[in-house]
Amino acid sequence: MNRKTMWGALVLAGLLCFAQAGLCETSAGDFYLSPMFGWHVFEGNQPIDNGPSYGLGMGYQFTDSLGTELMFNYTRTDSEPGCNDIDVYPMHVDLVYNFMTDQKLVPYVAAGLGVIAYDPDGPQQSDSDFLGNYGAGIKYFIYENAVALRGDVRHLITADQTYSNLIYSAGLMFNFGGEKAAPVAAAVEPVASPVKADSDRDGVYDCDDACPNTPMGVAVDAKGCPLDTDGDGVYDYKDECPNTPKGAHVDARGCWVVQGVLFDTDKVNIKSQYVGELDDVVTVMNNNPGLKFEIQGHTDNVGSAAYNQTLSQKRAWAVKSYLLKHGISADRLTSKGFGLNNPAATNNTEEGRALNRRVEIKPLF
Repeated sequence: MNRKTMWGALVLAGLLCFAQAGLCETSAGDFYLSPMFGWHVFEGNQPIDNGPSYGLGMGYQFTDSLGTELMFNYTRTDSEPGCNDIDVYPMHVDLVYNFMTDQKLVPYVAAGLGVIAYDPDGPQQSDSDFLGNYGAGIKYFIYENAVALRGDVRHLITADQTYSNLIYSAGLMFNFGGEKAAPVAAAVEPVASPVKADSDRDGVYDCDDACPNTPMGVAVDAKGCPLDTDGDGVYDYKDECPNTPKGAHVDARGCWVVQGVLFDTDKVNIKSQYVGELDDVVTVMNNNPGLKFEIQGHTDNVGSAAYNQTLSQKRAWAVKSYLLKHGISADRLTSKGFGLNNPAATNNTEEGRALNRRVEIKPLF
């Protein structure tokens, strides 16, 4: 037998292993059928002519790499020049090891044991012998991991008379079962999932943030909005007067200002049009019977500090008196004047000075 031919075929198969990568694969749990056609080469001192070989392989993958295969071949040829035809039936069970199982081109090696039967025409008796075999091949997937072209080279060695045979074959492989690879999924696998942004770093992603651009470090709710604990419409981090009672009217600072009850310059009397605002204050206080309040009077900067201090105290007392007359208990109310010291707006404009001539109410805890 020509050993150079056998090793040349194995080297060629090895070189093809590096030819191409793809998206198909062999997978654990695959079962396959593989019809083959090739050429059976008998050893030179064996009285049988070389001839065409027909084969069928049936295999199963234990893992992506390791599997087993039952291979059956049939060769119809002549036993000797001038003698009857002979049918040759090699059959063997092999272990098959696949390389590069996640590629389109999958090389493999195989080895196993079996028998070979000889069935000549005419009066000659049939015979059989045990054999061992080894070889290599390639599978090239042409449709996902379901259909592949296949090439295979096997060296068969019989036990009794130690004949060496070669079978070169090519064919198809049809894969069934197993976990099929998804080429599209493999193509998009490197694409990273979009990273959700949190521009203001408040712990709520931008796509869910109802209040973007919250200042750093400000506590927020599940919607990404700053907390407003007392529910007065002014966020806690801006609220200069926390814990305002529900229903109280507050200014931009979050402080309870008796809205609309503003005083004329150098005046302490409450005008009749402001009575409705004071009645709202009475309602809020009645709804919070457990709270006590400080009535705080303020002025603009017109006049001396001492004069404005007295004026602010009179304004606070005017509002306190109204509340007492409308049922608010005296032990819940105190009054205090702050003069011109705590302006709510600028004193550089008439509008600002008007806002500073005011009365605020502060809950006491």
